[in-house]
Amino acid sequence: MVSKKESAFDPARSLELLWRTNEKPSRSGLTVDSIVAAAIELADAEGLDAVSMRRLADALGVGAMSLYTHVHGKAELTDLMVDSALGSLYSTVDEPKAATEGWREGLRFVAERNWTLYQRHSWLLDAQGPRAVLGPHTIEKYEAELRVIDGVGLSDVDMDSVLALVLTHVTGTARALARFNRVREESGMTDAQWWESTSPVLERVMGDDRYPLASRVGTAAATSYDAASDPVHEYEFGVERILDGVAALIDRA
Repeated sequence: MVSKKESAFDPARSLELLWRTNEKPSRSGLTVDSIVAAAIELADAEGLDAVSMRRLADALGVGAMSLYTHVHGKAELTDLMVDSALGSLYSTVDEPKAATEGWREGLRFVAERNWTLYQRHSWLLDAQGPRAVLGPHTIEKYEAELRVIDGVGLSDVDMDSVLALVLTHVTGTARALARFNRVREESGMTDAQWWESTSPVLERVMGDDRYPLASRVGTAAATSYDAASDPVHEYEFGVERILDGVAALIDRA
């Protein structure tokens, strides 16, 4: 529900804010950039839900109404935060291409940078919606990442699909890791303690021959990970298998 102080979300107005097309000077010295920087700092420390106009106003030492003259509400602020965070991915639009040799190393570089970004700003996993935030940093990121697969024989649609596949995998495994870490923290149990607690029950209910594959494979995986799952392994394994698939796609093209 939109608060009385916030106006309804307007995608066109949000886009103008992202590109700073109508930014007005403030006598207080407050700017959109300073508001966004404070919001990101708060989200990094406490999560996206902690970010509110009142909390930001307190952090910036201004009245809440002062913020609304620059940013009309939480939805627009979130778009601005996402776009700003993406600006830290690459030093220049040419970095992913220039820092690597070949499309495979380039896509691996892109995956690693995005994976690291989610560890630094885990709130991004909650902030990004189904529609892209079409700000300057988001567009530059897309351009930079496409350049590593330009000219390898893929169609434009396939290039977009390959990049989406890589980034979707990174997002999914980063979300799994964040959830994994949250469960550890909230439960107060290490993985070893969790296994010690659940193993007697699992051995009793799975001790017969009803689930031979689940028992064999699950035991092998759990022993390898020393945990119920390993999102870092899933991320690394998945990236390499995706790259194998892209190689096959390029070969067919």
